[in-house]
Amino acid sequence: MGYEYVLFDLDGTITDPAIGITNSVIYALKKYGIEVSDRSELYKFIGPPLRESFENYYGFSKKEAKMAVEYYREYYRDRGIYENLVYDGFEDLLKTLKDNSKILIVATSKAEVFAKQVVEYFDIAKYFTYVAGSNLDGTRVKKGEVISYAIKSCNIVDLSKTIMIGDREHDIIGAKEMGISSIGVLFGYGSRNELEKAGADFIVDTVADIGKILLS
Repeated sequence: MGYEYVLFDLDGTITDPAIGITNSVIYALKKYGIEVSDRSELYKFIGPPLRESFENYYGFSKKEAKMAVEYYREYYRDRGIYENLVYDGFEDLLKTLKDNSKILIVATSKAEVFAKQVVEYFDIAKYFTYVAGSNLDGTRVKKGEVISYAIKSCNIVDLSKTIMIGDREHDIIGAKEMGISSIGVLFGYGSRNELEKAGADFIVDTVADIGKILLS
């Protein structure tokens, strides 16, 4: 297959951000008098654009959703961003891929400034050529837009040698929009059914399985 350019989603793929993201959502929802008793109800916020999630899951207007994202960030930028961990074995995977001359890129709907903070905090920024994310003003949030931005920023010409890896349908759909291959991972927050329906080229159970595909 010869994939040379490997794009990774961040939340739910490289890191498990469940505590930080759900705490930030809980903080934002409380501003609207909404209490959440079961944290797992909020796992659906991991991956998709935040404003879209507040609109879809809680019926917020565009104006309310925009403000909810601001409340979310009040908690996230100081605390939630660090309530996070890198999945076991992922740094070893990144090192192995880089040692095998793969160009590694982060492509996330998370605000780019926060994505950069996360990879620097966990000391894995050194493995990535570029970190691509959304803008704080709510633009470039759809995964296809982020992937397009990453490809252009890294001057990637041969899309047949490019692959996107993520845990949600948005990653797979975005990859298809840009005409690149995709790997769906099951250790994050998407289901096999979700990834299959989106049309993932590969679906893997473990971090190690990613390496088997990319280095075969």
